[in-house]
Amino acid sequence: MKSIELPEEFSLADYFLFDREREGRGDKVALRFGDRAWTYSDVAERSRALARFLIAIGVAPEQRVYVVLPDTPAFAWSIFGILGAGGVLAMGNPIAPVDDLLYVLGYVRAVVLITTPEVARALAPRLGEVPSLRVVLLAPDAPTGSDPEAPCAIPDGLDVGDLDSPTFAGSLHVHRPAVSLDAAIARGREFATPLRKTRGDDPAIWLFTSGSTGRAKAAMHTHRDFAFNTEVYAKRTVGYREDDITVSVPRLFFGYATGTNLWFPFAVGATVGLFSERPTAESITAAITKYRATIVTNVPTMLGKLLDLDDEKRARGEPGLDLSSVRFHLSAGEALPEALMRRFTERFGAAEVYDGIGSAEMFHIYCSNRPGDVMPGSLGRVVEGYTLKILAEDAEGPGAPELAPGEIGVLWVKGDSVAQGYFCDREKSWKTFHGHWCRTGDLFHIDERGYLYFSGRADDLFKVGGIFVAPREVEDCLLAHPAVSMVAVIPGEDQGLTKPKALVVLRPDARGGDKRALADELKAHVQARLSKHKYPRWILFVEDLPKNDRGKVDKKTLLEREKRGELRDE
Repeated sequence: MKSIELPEEFSLADYFLFDREREGRGDKVALRFGDRAWTYSDVAERSRALARFLIAIGVAPEQRVYVVLPDTPAFAWSIFGILGAGGVLAMGNPIAPVDDLLYVLGYVRAVVLITTPEVARALAPRLGEVPSLRVVLLAPDAPTGSDPEAPCAIPDGLDVGDLDSPTFAGSLHVHRPAVSLDAAIARGREFATPLRKTRGDDPAIWLFTSGSTGRAKAAMHTHRDFAFNTEVYAKRTVGYREDDITVSVPRLFFGYATGTNLWFPFAVGATVGLFSERPTAESITAAITKYRATIVTNVPTMLGKLLDLDDEKRARGEPGLDLSSVRFHLSAGEALPEALMRRFTERFGAAEVYDGIGSAEMFHIYCSNRPGDVMPGSLGRVVEGYTLKILAEDAEGPGAPELAPGEIGVLWVKGDSVAQGYFCDREKSWKTFHGHWCRTGDLFHIDERGYLYFSGRADDLFKVGGIFVAPREVEDCLLAHPAVSMVAVIPGEDQGLTKPKALVVLRPDARGGDKRALADELKAHVQARLSKHKYPRWILFVEDLPKNDRGKVDKKTLLEREKRGELRDE
């Protein structure tokens, strides 16, 4: 592989944004939001102004700024303004519970919060619990097509920041004033302060783990990490192009989408299509149609919902979904069953689905299917520049003997985008990071040709009759049945004994009829294909499955509901 060489002085604000102007692409449309559009020069001008404002109010290099915004253009100039000021970006979900947002604010010791008035109003009574916080900047929660740069009224409970006061900057530690983001950018335009210079190894962005066990942790990344993965994955593996138009199901605060639906297209001068509404099959279809998207950042659950919507429309005698503009869909975040992938590509034609795996610890995808090389059911092959190993669960380091092809073990990955560690968690860092290597905690096997197959997380496995069951295997089997749209398998109890329980979402054309007979049919379907102890003793038909803020099926919530006795067989 041709090496990735970066200068010692290096900034992601330059790499992803300001360099597009220097290349003569300033007039190219960078962002679309309904009928509104912003060029690369538009985004760069706002980002520079915000960076100068942040410097002026005393944001020092490496201090953290927490961005909690919906998918509007303000998200873009917020993060590039932070990077241009030499700050460290942390991102959060605007619909997360107040306790979770306050935890992150305190954990990362944020000095600035950029969010919406609604989120700020909910946080206001407790912001005194965050002594590091100096100022709150407010951007509107704008419906798609409305003005994302409109002035924001300061909600009750927050001090109104008077930018014209000569003591404004000096009073930040005491009053924590709130300022409309448009006013902050307007003030930044008055300054000629140079943006801060950074090095490739300077801290840049903290990405959060999904928090499946305990509180989410911040994986600390430098500027170079993101550029490395962009070069080897986005450009060389899946092939982002300048003429691409991207849209995303996951929201921008999630590193998977920040990469695929902002940074990667910006790195090649492509166009990003944003919509701020909740992602549904209807809203993502509308965005694809509106923008004529060529790349869609997707997740397996939404692929299934798009198929269901297409079924429903055709059943009503309406035209099916028009996804003809799409070159390819990306899939990550959770495993993509082979049966679902085949149904989707057969239904919607030429657009392939490139399933892959990445993590907050490695920034982004390091193993993937790709153009001309798609193996359904697998996560593809290693991205050039990374190295994968499958080691025994008790392996203490990357030097342990590798397991033979086909044997299931824990995946270890090596690459130049590996995080420096978890903030304020040395114990967990020692277990996960081993120099250039990262222990993922996920169970996989690799076949003789190098294709990677997911078997679940080690902490997802449960024993039935003393033998381990991997929920993923049972889920894949059920998804191969023509009545099943989505499924989650969890452990249930039968007189003190653990048995598999399946929660099933049916396809639209299977939702009528005898549910008891269908449940027996699904049990028999699994019994005929897998070992007897793996078949689900209970089949529960549900309207939908809960998702976490990354769009994955939230098994933690399902397990909690199971313990409370809420998931009863009918």
